[in-house]
Amino acid sequence: MAATGDAAAAMDSISKAPTAQSAALNPTVGGGAGRQAAAPEAAAESPAAAPRKPGGNSDGGVETAEEAVEPAEPDINELCSDMFEKMAIFLQGELTATCEDYCLLENMNKLTSLKYMEMKDISINISRNLQDLNNKYASLQPYLDQINQIEEQVSALEQAAYKLDAYSKKLEARFKKLEKR
Repeated sequence: MAATGDAAAAMDSISKAPTAQSAALNPTVGGGAGRQAAAPEAAAESPAAAPRKPGGNSDGGVETAEEAVEPAEPDINELCSDMFEKMAIFLQGELTATCEDYCLLENMNKLTSLKYMEMKDISINISRNLQDLNNKYASLQPYLDQINQIEEQVSALEQAAYKLDAYSKKLEARFKKLEKR
């Protein structure tokens, strides 16, 4: 994947800086004075320096080592500040997400508290209504006792009526028997 925009410009500046510095620091590699003046321009034009062949040296096939040059400090500072900015954005996002989570949790707690308050009010109303029903039942209890007594008396009267009916049938049967004689 190719870098675009600011990232590509940063990569180009990093790749161009070491070749330009190495050409300026090591003028004997590659030729004379005319070559020294053209080296910074050539390094700026080509993104990467071409590798050197060992046979092209005048030293008889001995390779010369180029000194490792660190990138310029402004680039490191720029990269560090870019890294810190991105870390700050990342941490800000994490903190914002955590804050949003806590706000959501707070709202959920408030809604739950309201639901429990409503349930408390409903249970208080139910308790009050149950107490009223118990009081009404207590006030009706004497009448219910009277109804129970009347029911017992009616059932006793009914038993007496059945006995009386049975006795009257016996009497009627005896009377008819005596009448036939």
